[in-house]
Amino acid sequence: VQLQASGGGLVQPGGSLRLSCTFSRSPFNIDTVAWYRQAPGKQREVVADIKSDGSTTYLDSVKGRFAISSDSAKNTLFLQMNSLKPEDTASYYCNTLPPKYFWGRGTLVTVSS
Repeated sequence: VQLQASGGGLVQPGGSLRLSCTFSRSPFNIDTVAWYRQAPGKQREVVADIKSDGSTTYLDSVKGRFAISSDSAKNTLFLQMNSLKPEDTASYYCNTLPPKYFWGRGTLVTVSS
């Protein structure tokens, strides 16, 4: 399964971005799927996940600001990010939770004025 994340960019604090990640084969009816991020010099962490029943879990620091969703017909995972903060700066990746597939290229989000 190949993963391709997109939608990152440079945004000012308080701004919004919507990330997308396409899976070459849909995992959504079987696996929990997640967005991860890795900031420079830090370990990769789970930002949000969505389970096969549609329930979601968020990292405490993004609760109320980020929303994860999926479109199983398009094999695509989304992350709507609002009220972005400089500490959200990182490369963002998608994968199952726990990760089963090669990570592929992430998408860089830079929050800076």
